[in-house]
Amino acid sequence: MSGSTAAEPDRPEQSSVIADAPEDGMSATGMPDAVRGGPTALRIMLGAQMRRLRETRHFTREEAAEAIRATHSKISRLELGRSGFKQRDVADLLTLYGITGEEERESLLSLARQASTPGWWHQYGDILPSWFEVYVGLEAAASVIRSYEMQFVHGLMQTEDYARAVIMIANSHAPGEELDRRVDLRMRRRQLLTQPGGPRLWAVLDEAALRRPPGGPAVTRGQLKHLLEITTLPSVTLQIVPFHAGAHAAAGGPFTILRFPEPDLPDVVYLEQLNSALYLDKRDQVKDYMNTMDQLCLQAETTAATRRMLSTLLKEI
Repeated sequence: MSGSTAAEPDRPEQSSVIADAPEDGMSATGMPDAVRGGPTALRIMLGAQMRRLRETRHFTREEAAEAIRATHSKISRLELGRSGFKQRDVADLLTLYGITGEEERESLLSLARQASTPGWWHQYGDILPSWFEVYVGLEAAASVIRSYEMQFVHGLMQTEDYARAVIMIANSHAPGEELDRRVDLRMRRRQLLTQPGGPRLWAVLDEAALRRPPGGPAVTRGQLKHLLEITTLPSVTLQIVPFHAGAHAAAGGPFTILRFPEPDLPDVVYLEQLNSALYLDKRDQVKDYMNTMDQLCLQAETTAATRRMLSTLLKEI
């Protein structure tokens, strides 16, 4: 569980999941002029650069894999940003691709070093599944997060008590210490909304999530008060889709769209499942979800009406 304006321009065509990028915004060495994101974003950028070098030099994944004593599937994971590069592997691949210039080699090797630096969330590796770890990294690197939720309040908007109630649903038998760490992780993620340079969150929430909340009345009151407080932040927009709106554009389920400040990084659609997730970044796929999000925002209550609705719900409890 984890929104950009409807008039934002489309990104260039993408050809793989969490990978690939256009040439725009690159320095003379072929590297981004500036990188705001953390290691996850850096890893994706490095993978895109290494893939571009391999393809322009007409090497196959199998040939690249042989150069670093690996499999072609590992090369695929590296180029998609799903695995981290070792500096030795980067150096060997650069040699294979004929990259001998000291400045260009050092630029890529430096990026590999930065991309291998653990993000703050790695300390929660014992409770953080790999498929969600990718999302936490992307979330930290995003400039805009647009999300539709239908069962729970967005994770970045949850109070500590509400988060604990949600986490307990699937982890009721977990030790107390583990539950505390899961709650702490969610609270650490929540700090993105108030930190300098943090992302803008535009969340659309189905009324059902407010009418059937986890926890008791006290938890619900605290959560509603928190929503009223954080929606005063300039970086946060919340809209509620009321029951009387009827059928709406996002009937297929919850989703999140992440946009990044670097032109090298494509928009990513995140679809969470029970014990896994899908990450989509092909232009047509992202465009479909963006159109759905834009339609949904038109069907949802305005921000002012949403605040009135939250206040009314608070009085009813």
